[in-house]
Amino acid sequence: MTLSTDAPTSGLAKFTMPDKAYPVLAGVGLIAGWQLIITVFEIPQYIAPGPLAVLNAFREDGYILWTNFLPTLAESLAGFFFGNLVAILIAISFVHSLRLAKAFYPIAVFINTIPIIAIAPILVLIFGNGYTPKIVIAGLICFFPTLVNMVRGLQAVSPATLDLMRVLSASQWEVFWKIRIQNSLPFLFAALKIATTTCVIGAIVGEWIGSDYGLGSLIIEATYNFRSPLLYATVFVAAGMAVSLFTIVTLLERKLIRWKTAAVQ
Repeated sequence: MTLSTDAPTSGLAKFTMPDKAYPVLAGVGLIAGWQLIITVFEIPQYIAPGPLAVLNAFREDGYILWTNFLPTLAESLAGFFFGNLVAILIAISFVHSLRLAKAFYPIAVFINTIPIIAIAPILVLIFGNGYTPKIVIAGLICFFPTLVNMVRGLQAVSPATLDLMRVLSASQWEVFWKIRIQNSLPFLFAALKIATTTCVIGAIVGEWIGSDYGLGSLIIEATYNFRSPLLYATVFVAAGMAVSLFTIVTLLERKLIRWKTAAVQ
């Protein structure tokens, strides 16, 4: 006769919480804790509003948030498009011309070291208070990460693959489209996901400098007038915009790329 060493089971299926529930519960807990702190310590609303006050701001000032949301979204998308497009084109030229890369890559690095908040007033003086300086600022803040990642992706082709293409008598154009571009896509999307958040930052920074519209201008107006609920609501709208753009790029990446090189895992 043998004795079983297995622990007895209750017969009930073990409860497991879905992974997506954890961030939801964490968010609810943070909001509840936020409201509790405001209530217990009786913090004035003009210093730090509670979640209920912010929610009420969405209801009362929804039209103001929407009308300022649209210009910032347009500036962010335009800056995202043009900044990344220019970065991709320059990266391609750098890979095909080593002299060009040696001449201009250090200049790109130098421009990237200048704080965007310092560049913004200069661009406003040059282009005025319209959409153009905001788009340029959003594009600049997207430019360098995409340039670096795209150059790295185009160059990160194994020598064995290039030798094989030479053996197959592939033209330089075929090597570029079938090998280098395909190899660079994971690097490119890694940069694009960064750019989705930074382009919103760039547009808002541009609106801080001499603008009377957009989420950036609304943040300044709400701050100076002690409209804290509106201020918090505006920040949440800007964050939601960035998260939405990030999600869209992530979904496109999953659709277009079925593999990743080890360098971008």
